[in-house]
Amino acid sequence: LFLFKWSLILPGVPTNILGLLFNWDSCLLINSPPIKATLLIELLKPKRVLEIGTYTGYSALCIAEGLEKNGIIDTIDINEELYEIQKKFFEKAGFSNQIKQHTGNALEIIPNINKYFDLVFLDADKENYIEYFDLFIDKIKSGGVLISDNVLWSGKVINKKNKDLITQKLVKFNSLINNDKRLETVILPIRDGLSISRKI
Repeated sequence: LFLFKWSLILPGVPTNILGLLFNWDSCLLINSPPIKATLLIELLKPKRVLEIGTYTGYSALCIAEGLEKNGIIDTIDINEELYEIQKKFFEKAGFSNQIKQHTGNALEIIPNINKYFDLVFLDADKENYIEYFDLFIDKIKSGGVLISDNVLWSGKVINKKNKDLITQKLVKFNSLINNDKRLETVILPIRDGLSISRKI
């Protein structure tokens, strides 16, 4: 009954995934839900995905549900303490062969991933969004999609009085993807803001 109720609140997330996520002693796992992008991923059916910011693996599992058959996700997280937690969930969900974990600084790892991607999901440290973008933009295929989370930053990005570092970095990032002629971008005002950019 518990999982059924959550399946109504979080439509699109399979019950087996919900079971894994809520079978841990912390609600940490639902801190950054990618549910809003699930439908898009199902429509895209990407074969190669780059995720920057694995955290506990929740978003990677949701993305994996929408992969093309035999698709692969390269997911990066700097926190080595989360590696085994992520691995456990990936194995229990049956996606361990499709999710490749990378632990370390994404700024150093991205240049060494020699692949082209149908989808990039960006949900890591906001102050480095622009630096990550510069590293992966040429790795996105024509017609590929970039999904960036937290781009409205609780509405702070529209208040010129907010001068904190992360807010200013996100303002610059939003301007970058909006004005980059290689991209078509829309921002969805859902929760903390989600931008969807298609590479022309």
